[in-house]
Amino acid sequence: MESNRTVQSGDALPAAQPSGDELADSLSEDLARAHQQEPGQLVTGVEGAGDLEEERVKDEIDIQIDLLNDPDWVVRREAVITLGEMGDERCVAPLAKALRDGDWQVREVAVEAMGQVGSPAVDTLLKLLRDWEVRKYAILSLGKIRDERVLDPLMSQLRNDEFKDDAITALVELGEPAVPRLITALRDKDEQVRKSAVLALGRIKNDEAITPLIDMLEDKDWFTRLTAAAALESIGGERGRQAITTLLKDPDMVVRMRVERILAKWKKQPASQPATA
Repeated sequence: MESNRTVQSGDALPAAQPSGDELADSLSEDLARAHQQEPGQLVTGVEGAGDLEEERVKDEIDIQIDLLNDPDWVVRREAVITLGEMGDERCVAPLAKALRDGDWQVREVAVEAMGQVGSPAVDTLLKLLRDWEVRKYAILSLGKIRDERVLDPLMSQLRNDEFKDDAITALVELGEPAVPRLITALRDKDEQVRKSAVLALGRIKNDEAITPLIDMLEDKDWFTRLTAAAALESIGGERGRQAITTLLKDPDMVVRMRVERILAKWKKQPASQPATA
């Protein structure tokens, strides 16, 4: 008996099995089709992700704004800090409201937060300068923003008895950008403005102020002369030391006594200490 059956003409032929190469080609084609995308499909996905992120940030801002109404000052304070860290211009209005908060610790961090938002907050803060109730915090906030628009409003506050100290603090916070304007203010007709400018320059400690401050040692007002000497003491440097010695013959006894203490203090410093000017 034969072991292999003869295939008759009517019998169906068995299906041919694909070779290894054919199977590999088929799989490659399937994978290629699976990863094909219509033009612009990937871009649409990126834009969609951006929209989702924008929506998430908006939701987070809304959450923190709601927390500003919480009865617990600690919660409000943390919300203000978070809004400042986000630095979004949408945070300006709620932070402006926080400058009026009933708790000083919330108002304090609101000043910092406004500074973190930066230039987008300037217009709102300038409007708040008209409001006596919140002017102090608006001034201090402006001092934390490096924007040329803040200089004129802050300098004008030096004429205000009630808020000049806050303006000095804000200008010192600005630092070097405020120095040219403060040096110009040393020649202002308003005695209070001149004194405030001297105080600010002494605290900023910029070498450019040394010569103008030396000139202020001849001011007609004794307190301005005394303040100029203290400012030069703060800045340091041999030029300032030599200039201050002229006040040992000042007609005002208080000025003379103060200068004597300054010079005595300097004499105790090591001779090798480098001058800063």
